[in-house]
Amino acid sequence: MPAKSKPTKKSRDNKVAKIGPMRLSAVAGDKLTPAQRALMDAIASGPRGTFKMSGPFLCYLHSPAFGELAQKLGAYCRYGTSITPRLTEFAILTTAHFWKAQYEWVAHEPQALKAGVKPATIQALRTGRPPKTAPKDERAIYAFIKELYATRRASDRTYKAAHAIVGDAGMVELIGLLGYYAMVSMTLNVFRMPVSEGTPLPFKEPAVT
Repeated sequence: MPAKSKPTKKSRDNKVAKIGPMRLSAVAGDKLTPAQRALMDAIASGPRGTFKMSGPFLCYLHSPAFGELAQKLGAYCRYGTSITPRLTEFAILTTAHFWKAQYEWVAHEPQALKAGVKPATIQALRTGRPPKTAPKDERAIYAFIKELYATRRASDRTYKAAHAIVGDAGMVELIGLLGYYAMVSMTLNVFRMPVSEGTPLPFKEPAVT
């Protein structure tokens, strides 16, 4: 999961802000336990490939048994489902906006662009506006996700519209995808995982005492 993206025009106008001091320390390479090394090897040998140990994965190192289960679920949710990469990344960005998860957005914005999500759609998601110019399938998934997060339920109308796009298996996988990235968002926010140095934050960071 890369931690830096090319900011959109609007995000360049944001001041580079601080998220706050990290609540978990990085684990030095010479201090890794066998379980932590095994977790790193498992992540690197999976579909994500070799990458910098940061974001949620840095957190997982502090509980490698949990991290092993979490990274497997995450790899499946991102790479193994029947949902297209475009809709997968669209759903991840929608979740990142809901949680105002800075790292998650910065990591996945370039992935969404690469997968085919339009820049105008990404900008609308970042600013909290409905993506009115997005393709019909993205708008149906957006309506479903927003309703689910707002009401903790799904009406027949929004369910049927999303189901028409992804089917039975896809609906099960979509809920799993949203749940996993909600967990990642909470992890990133609670432990204050930073974005790359000099990268503008996509969202206003709330004042927390």
